[in-house]
Amino acid sequence: MTMPATPPSPPQTPRTPYEQPWRHEGGHDGLYASPIPVRTPGLGDAIASEWTKIRSVRSTMWTLGVMIVLLLGIGLLTAFAVSVSDAALEETSVLSLGFFGVLLGSICVITLGVLTIASEYGTGMIRTTLTACPSRSRMLIAKSVVFFLLAFAITTVTTGVVGVLQTALLDGATPETGLWVRSTVGVGLYVATLGLLSLAVGALIRHSAGAITIMIALVLLPLVLAMFMFSPTLSGVQEALFEYSIPSQLGAMYDASVTTSGPSGWEPLWIILGVTAVTMAGAFVALDRRDV
Repeated sequence: MTMPATPPSPPQTPRTPYEQPWRHEGGHDGLYASPIPVRTPGLGDAIASEWTKIRSVRSTMWTLGVMIVLLLGIGLLTAFAVSVSDAALEETSVLSLGFFGVLLGSICVITLGVLTIASEYGTGMIRTTLTACPSRSRMLIAKSVVFFLLAFAITTVTTGVVGVLQTALLDGATPETGLWVRSTVGVGLYVATLGLLSLAVGALIRHSAGAITIMIALVLLPLVLAMFMFSPTLSGVQEALFEYSIPSQLGAMYDASVTTSGPSGWEPLWIILGVTAVTMAGAFVALDRRDV
């Protein structure tokens, strides 16, 4: 008895990487195509992820909240103290009174910059981050972009508000446009870049407390050392520490530097940008060459 010929099986469609095998109840194999579009994640996705993280953690709210309180509180308190006293702002602008609040507020930005990356090493979350975004350079760029824009926006808006309130409180003459721009946008860029330098140090150190300590020492130690250098042989070193200390450079943005020489105008911003660029390059190299 001759058996009927088995009909040829239909050609099989090659499976794509996003189709998974499944089985009907009757035992026939099939393919499942996900309705969710699959694409290669890029820098925009990494930025969106970092923005979600930075706005959802408590450290962001506390550090930036304290910074805003310091800028507003100290700025207005200083202006009020000048208004009720016999002191007069002869050579300095009303806007220079915002320097004290910005100097203390920058410590908050430094802290947040370090925590943006170093806290993930402390909790082990960095492994999850690098699993979701295997490109370490893309991850660091995304963190830097999100942090810099956030710090710049908050600092610029707050210093602008403080400047307007101080001018109104002291009934002072409206400062020139160049000084207004430098004491708001310029100071915002300087403080945000200082925070970005902290983020790079956090990536290098991978320890929150250690990186914060290093950054606070970088901000305050040169000025403190210069104040106790009484030997005439150290006069050159003392002058350099005074001129290039971060408080002095930040004061120069307000035309209120602690020295009569050294960087002035926009020069402090170019200096901090150069230092941050070198440190960030080191962070990229270290992050790429070592294990998590």
